[in-house]
Amino acid sequence: MRLYSLFALLLVLATGCASQSTVETRRAERAAAYAALPADERALVDQGQLRTGMGEDAVYISWGKPAQVLRSGDASGERTTWLYQSTATDTYHSWHYREFPRHDGSSYLDRTLETDYAFRDYVSAELVFRGGKLESWRMLPKPPERDVYSPNPVNY
Repeated sequence: MRLYSLFALLLVLATGCASQSTVETRRAERAAAYAALPADERALVDQGQLRTGMGEDAVYISWGKPAQVLRSGDASGERTTWLYQSTATDTYHSWHYREFPRHDGSSYLDRTLETDYAFRDYVSAELVFRGGKLESWRMLPKPPERDVYSPNPVNY
């Protein structure tokens, strides 16, 4: 049984590592597009950097797949916006009281501070393309992480 559990864990870890997108994996995925880039853009892409005027393939290889793609337009033409996401962590602390029996038949309360975490996705970058070229980009601030203490104890 232990051998089976160890094998399952190794399989999960190997699968997770194999599916991770990196500049190297994206370069291989779009090898022809990467080879067609000018040398100065290839150098930026290799470092995971952006520059206005880059094509969508160069940005994809540099930063990876966006979380969302939005299309919009106005009198000046159509735009495509790529949104990238990151995660913020909220921490929640609460006191819990548990009753424990003693050997003499009485009981006592023991208090413990328990911590729980919640994760929130937020838009961390917005890239705007016009005509397939990066027109503008901006990084958005990480929202403040919450560290919340529950004022009321919870009894179990």
